[in-house]
Amino acid sequence: MQIGATSTTGSTAGGTQGKAALEKAAQQFEAIFLRQMMGAMRSASLAEGINDSSATDQFRDMADARTADSMATRGTLGIADMLMHQFGARVGGTAAPVEGKSE
Repeated sequence: MQIGATSTTGSTAGGTQGKAALEKAAQQFEAIFLRQMMGAMRSASLAEGINDSSATDQFRDMADARTADSMATRGTLGIADMLMHQFGARVGGTAAPVEGKSE
């Protein structure tokens, strides 16, 4: 009996670590998505500014990356939450049932 209890506790700890890793990966994915989106918006600029230079572009890119990381941490778009909802059950060892499909 105690062996089963230890095994259950071990799988619960592994599931918690897996969920934490999934949450971190989901936030990182959201940050990368936001960086790409901000870069695309910046490249859509129709005119060059007076102060545009490679140094200015580099600092603007760093500021955009920092903003994207902050937005992803706060869950501004909710992409990380959707990924957690979709893949969270799979980390625990069971797949979540898909709505509208019967197994």
